Amino acid sequence: MVKKTIGHSLDETNAIKKSIVTVKSALSCLAYALIIVLAGVSCDPKYQSYRHGYGLKTPVEDLLNDLYDGGVIEEFWQVQDQISDYQIIVFNGLNADKVMISGNSRSAKKLHLVYNRDNEHCNVIINLKGAMAKQYICNGCDTLYNKTHPCDVVCSLCTDTPPCTKDQTKYCRICKRQFLSEKYFQNYLTLKWKGKLICQWRQVCRKCR
Repeated sequence: MVKKTIGHSLDETNAIKKSIVTVKSALSCLAYALIIVLAGVSCDPKYQSYRHGYGLKTPVEDLLNDLYDGGVIEEFWQVQDQISDYQIIVFNGLNADKVMISGNSRSAKKLHLVYNRDNEHCNVIINLKGAMAKQYICNGCDTLYNKTHPCDVVCSLCTDTPPCTKDQTKYCRICKRQFLSEKYFQNYLTLKWKGKLICQWRQVCRKCR
């Protein structure tokens, strides 16, 4: 059963959503949130303990050693420099269009946080699509969307990035389709529908006719 969040405050919504981990500490919430989300992304065995508020004191203190004011949101860039292998993305509330801060854009390893301006508190997003109530995330620009999303960074045909260009067409005998390039064809072979590769699925489908 899905719990309704309409009419609740941001803090109440954060507590209700299973896709969000509430940071219990009012002080140094940014540091606490980062330790939790880092453990989740890296599959740290201590993650379950961290998300329930246990065992966080030492790793948080280690992270705060070089910070001036306890890991508040104003020190975001200083924290980002310390963990430069990751990209920290902070949303202003549960609005997919309101990215308040986005760090190292070159990293594919992303740490998502949600910030409440009313009480200056950070929480952890462990499932971005669930938290933002969106079905898809664009591979090219990280935009969240439900139906369609035009993007110049991603190929509109195979969703790969950068977009495929027409160099030498490739013909698939199974699908009876012409592809723009060998790269587009190879990307297409990895796409799945209903758990099966699309190319194989179409072949089986024709056999059933």
